This record gives sequence, C-alpha cells and structure tokens, in this order.
Amino acid sequence: MTELILGPVSWALQPTNQSDKSNHAMVSAVIIFIMADRKIVDDTHHITHKRGNGQLRREIWVDAQGQVTRYNLAYVNYALHAGDNGRVVGYDNQHGYHHRHYFGVVAAVEFTGFEDIEDQFQADWTALRSTP
Repeated sequence: MTELILGPVSWALQPTNQSDKSNHAMVSAVIIFIMADRKIVDDTHHITHKRGNGQLRREIWVDAQGQVTRYNLAYVNYALHAGDNGRVVGYDNQHGYHHRHYFGVVAAVEFTGFEDIEDQFQADWTALRSTP
C-alpha cells in the first residue's frame, strides 16, 4: 500500500510498510509542485470621451522569482476599430510569442525585456492620442 505524502514543495509516493519497501516491482513517482504564475496587475483605465474615449488595459503575471511571464497591454476603442475586440493597439505574449496588435494587424516584436515592451506600448498609445 502506498500513501500520498504532501510536502511544502513536492509530493512523493512513499511506502507505508516494510513489505512495500522490499517489493522490487513497486514503482515510485515524484511529482514536483510548480507554483502557478501570479497576476500582479489587472488594471483598466477608462478614458473619457473628451480625452479620446476607450480604455487602457494592463495585465501582468510573474513567476515565483518575480520575473514577468505573461502580459497584455492594450488600448481598446470600438469607435476607432471595431475588429480585434476593439483593440486599437496592444502588446502581449499569448500564443507562444511576443507580438503587437495594431488596428487588427498582428506582427511579431523583438523581446529584449518587459520594460521595453511597456515603452513601445506607451509610444504607440501617445502617438495615437496626438493624431487628429
């Protein structure tokens, strides 16, 4: 008979009696508990109609070491673009690669760090705000 022993970092199947220990056919397994990514930012900023309308969306997930593993940055405005769920411009790393959405066109972007992605998003969003 085996018993599931829960530990703080891993789970292991351990023998519960001497006959199990001597059973050469017994298969032991170790399952490493992996902490899921944690969402640290989930913000939506609504922009007034007077200031351009729409909303800015920011979602960020990190791993146990605090490194950004997933992100979604978007400016949504159905009045400017009805496709792509209203996303006018956005950056994310869903689907296994880093990419930019711009009026429905999706293109891969070079990822050198999350801070650079945030800067690119800010530059795109600022340029859109200043266009007539």
